[in-house]
Amino acid sequence: MQLPSPDLIDPASLAVKSVLDQLAPTDATVLIIGETGTGKEVMARYLHHHSQRCQHPFLAVNCGALTESLAESELFGHEKGAFTGAMDRHQGWFEAADGGTLLLDEIGELSLPLQVKLLRVLQEREITRVGSSRAVKVNVRVIAATNRDLAVAIRERRFREDLYYRLNVASVTLPPLRQRCEDIPLLAGHFLQLYARRLGRPQCRLSEEAMATLKAYPWPGNIRELENTLHNAVLLSKEALITSQQLRLGAITAHDQPQDDGDLDRFLRTQLLESRSPLYPRVIESLVRNAVELSQGNQLQAATLLGISRNTLRTHLGHLGLIKPRRSLGRHPTPAQSSRPQRERELRIGYQKFGNLGFLKARQSLEAQLVDQGVSVLWSEFPAGPQLLHALGNKEIDFCTTGEVPPLFAQANNDAMVYVAWEPAAPQSVALLVAKQSPIQQIADLKGKRIAVTKGSNVHFLLLQLLDEAGLAQDDVRIVYAPPKYPLTPSDSHAIDAWMMWDPLLSDAEKEGHLRVIADGVGRVNNYQFYLAGREFAAHSSDLLQTLMSALEQTGRYIDAHRPEAAALLSTELGICTDSLTHALARRSHQTQHMNLAMIREQQRIADRFYALGLLNHAIKVRDAVWQQ
Repeated sequence: MQLPSPDLIDPASLAVKSVLDQLAPTDATVLIIGETGTGKEVMARYLHHHSQRCQHPFLAVNCGALTESLAESELFGHEKGAFTGAMDRHQGWFEAADGGTLLLDEIGELSLPLQVKLLRVLQEREITRVGSSRAVKVNVRVIAATNRDLAVAIRERRFREDLYYRLNVASVTLPPLRQRCEDIPLLAGHFLQLYARRLGRPQCRLSEEAMATLKAYPWPGNIRELENTLHNAVLLSKEALITSQQLRLGAITAHDQPQDDGDLDRFLRTQLLESRSPLYPRVIESLVRNAVELSQGNQLQAATLLGISRNTLRTHLGHLGLIKPRRSLGRHPTPAQSSRPQRERELRIGYQKFGNLGFLKARQSLEAQLVDQGVSVLWSEFPAGPQLLHALGNKEIDFCTTGEVPPLFAQANNDAMVYVAWEPAAPQSVALLVAKQSPIQQIADLKGKRIAVTKGSNVHFLLLQLLDEAGLAQDDVRIVYAPPKYPLTPSDSHAIDAWMMWDPLLSDAEKEGHLRVIADGVGRVNNYQFYLAGREFAAHSSDLLQTLMSALEQTGRYIDAHRPEAAALLSTELGICTDSLTHALARRSHQTQHMNLAMIREQQRIADRFYALGLLNHAIKVRDAVWQQ
């Protein structure tokens, strides 16, 4: 979510800004409370930018996204060999934010054991890496944010009272958008201008009726929902004037919806008294359907919105007839099972919103091919290759695509995966960038600088090559492991000196002109793309893999022959202008090819290099992880 400066005009917003202006110059820990989508991170960035720490990093970590097994390592770091897969020393979020500000978003999601350790860090201002007994001093201002009622969590013994008081030195409560309607015109103007520029569209404006509709709508998703609504309107509008019909908000008004827990109780009580049919199944169905729709079919995101597990969500989806009972793809049916009517199978694909898989998902042609075979296709979006391979190794998905490096880390971690196919090299599709006005002119100037990179990714490999080329070691720079991101906010430029990027974000950054390329992958990395499957899935679902590969080959041929049309379709999915996407698509051939000896040797060369650097915990044989058709 991107917002303008919080210099808004509604009295409720002005009151919040006044509090922020008083808190910003101090080092006080601040707790920001507000519903989902109200702009808590934006307010945290405002506090940082107006503090004495503004020249130092601002980092944000979503506590709800930290896995239980890795959360301590992510927050506090770990030493080499601290656990299986810890191939080198890792700097945690607290160390990476040293001197600056760390936002702990969704703080209420932290487990109780981690709450104890966080309390000690806040009290002592020092962390201890996993696998170490040495305390490391940290100078970090902590801002916490939550959309939950922590007082209730304390009563239910899900949140420590002593940690609450340590965090709540000062608190800011952000009113929901429905309570500050006078801000809507300013916010709407900002989002219209932003997406018109990014999508290369003429500047749009709202009709009076459309603006009235925006003000009357209750905005349960707050500013994030407003942004998505206007983004969609810009995408679909062919005229400069956007009408209320193009907003697709329906006829719901603020008076139709409960505003708080008391209103919700009264609303439900009225429905119970007046309803002629059972209310419970209707409420469950409405909640599930709306969550799935808001998440665009992503079950993990829908489950998160509802506050339930994915398995529980799937149970509800099954009861509603939205999916059929699941049968594992990795097991053969017994004779008794074979005599029963065959249940629907699932093909679970992990993807990033680009390339052949992203395009195949957008066209939904694979679903049409598999419907007669009783196979449903489930898509799960991931930000980068390491996350995809983690999901593949944990059997959360069956198939994915990624670059050269993540599969090697997966193999070294003994994940049961196989290479299925590859796409030709695209070395220009990965690069190191700096701000346009940055004094950094060459790779050697990176010494002592902070570089944002996705750990275990292709750009991670490129960075190693660049450092080696300039005679620098990893310890000569400050590596900040962060997910891929563009466009950048002002605080990103304060926190980071250089960024490792890949397409399509790289092409979009080049087109915008705010960043410049110091070096790309040409002559340094090949940046092949590989298709991978779970070993068990590949062994027992060869028919599905063959169908999938055929669909990908057709998709690749279409993209290479019709790049403008492919870019236009992906533009709708990504919110990136077609010019940037056309440029990104043109830098790579999308012709999917089966694995061969040359590709195996190329991957083995990279694996040997990583092992020699100590980044892999043991030597691997790539040949042992190739799908035997």
